[in-house]
Amino acid sequence: MPRCDEGPGAAAATYVLGVDVGSTVLRCHVYDKAATVRGTSCKKIETLHPHLGWVELDPEVLWTQFTDVIKETVQAAGLQTNQIAGLGISTQRGTFITWNKKTGKPFHNFISWQDLRASQLVNSWNSSLILKVIRTVFTVLHFLTQSSRYLTASNLTFTTQHVSLRLSWILKNITEVQQAANANNCCFGTIDTWLLYKLTKGSVYATDYSNASSTGLFEPFQMCWSSNLSRLLSIPMSIYPPVEDTNHSFGSVDPDIFGLPIPITALVADQQAAMFGQCCFHAGDVKLTMGTGTFWDVNTGNQLHMSRGGLYPLIGWKIGKEVVFLAEGNTSDTGSTIKWAKELDLFTSVEDTSRMAQSVADSEGVCFVPSFSGLQAPVNDPYACASFMGLKPTTTRNHLIRAMLESVAFRNKQLYDPVKEVRLPLTTIRADGGVSNNSFIMQMTSDLINKKIDKPINTDMSCLGAAFLAGLGLGFWTDKEQLKKLRRTEIVFEPQRDSGEYKLAMDNWIKGLGTTPHDSEVRKLKIQGTTFLLR
Repeated sequence: MPRCDEGPGAAAATYVLGVDVGSTVLRCHVYDKAATVRGTSCKKIETLHPHLGWVELDPEVLWTQFTDVIKETVQAAGLQTNQIAGLGISTQRGTFITWNKKTGKPFHNFISWQDLRASQLVNSWNSSLILKVIRTVFTVLHFLTQSSRYLTASNLTFTTQHVSLRLSWILKNITEVQQAANANNCCFGTIDTWLLYKLTKGSVYATDYSNASSTGLFEPFQMCWSSNLSRLLSIPMSIYPPVEDTNHSFGSVDPDIFGLPIPITALVADQQAAMFGQCCFHAGDVKLTMGTGTFWDVNTGNQLHMSRGGLYPLIGWKIGKEVVFLAEGNTSDTGSTIKWAKELDLFTSVEDTSRMAQSVADSEGVCFVPSFSGLQAPVNDPYACASFMGLKPTTTRNHLIRAMLESVAFRNKQLYDPVKEVRLPLTTIRADGGVSNNSFIMQMTSDLINKKIDKPINTDMSCLGAAFLAGLGLGFWTDKEQLKKLRRTEIVFEPQRDSGEYKLAMDNWIKGLGTTPHDSEVRKLKIQGTTFLLR
């Protein structure tokens, strides 16, 4: 791969683009060699809800938004396309699409990672006899061999967040997809694969290891798509894209799109991108992202971490011979909870929420269960509904806001406990994402886990991580040591209160998780676009 300072006219190519296709916002930054943002643009991602629990994205709308933010970012920076050395793309994980291999036409909209259409299928498989047999067999094999690979299989549990059963649902329910798959005329891809395909006008069809490992259909031990799981779910292996290194020469953007070809040198899943942007390069480094959802990731080096506590093993990135693994715990509803409260006019500005929460001594016994998309580990209940509990005539908006912010901190504590079980010395935690700007949540989380939390000046870490990976591949930056020097801390939150002071409130909240209503137990009333869940 040519370096960014080689070739005709390349001397002017002194900037790198990082694009992040998140769950709520599509954002692009252009960075100089000091990793300073020189131009930016963002657009709100519009989700579609054709049925209750279904969450989709229009692929053509997403494509238009994607190209628009790049054009607007370059323009905002006052640059020309020939000054862009390369492009790195970070994307939300678990959101996928299938399309016709011959025509390039999608068979359906993107199916979001938040989509719950396969929840019955998930429950059916998790309680099935065949899965119980699989777990039992591999539990015995693990006992006899102590192989981590068998431990993974012994804990096999499906969730709606993984692509596996949502893709199985598509194949079962959309005849056109099944027929195309049987005729070897079906392409499957997460958002990165689709964008790469579109950017190169169909000439490049690929994904990277971080995105592949996030689908639930990839075998991290053998570094390939899982033939056994695919066979179990009746998913043809022919539909999967080739898997490449995370920073790789994926080709160039067709010159008709931006006027000149731009090298595409990194594809990476958003949480892995944030990990890289935070410079969590060493085993034991921990990253906490609080965006639409919350994601705890710990770098486990070159070893896959198998957990019974709800952590999921992932490939962080593959760069040449280096493969870095992560262990991750997550929950769906964080930023989405705060957004919902704003739509109800519980507050005017997000910046007000910390002040409102701090204006009362406690939540007055009010608990909030943040489960608009079900509850993930350790509860694992896709049908759980969001709810307030313990409401009183004296409850004010401030109590409601405090209960909601506390629920985020309590979930952080709940997810951090399995992280502590990773047999590595854990370093200072680095936080990012929009919700990390909430000082109340950050301080309470630091108190609950009794750890320092480092928040950088720039919290758009997925964009930065994608740019870092792309820049390393181009020779724009020389190595990770140089990248570490470019990361800048804004504030470090340190524990100020003993975690025991929160015990009563958290115990009540945990009880609330166990009594949250299910879809079958509630009436749903639509008022001004907001769904209220009532007993």
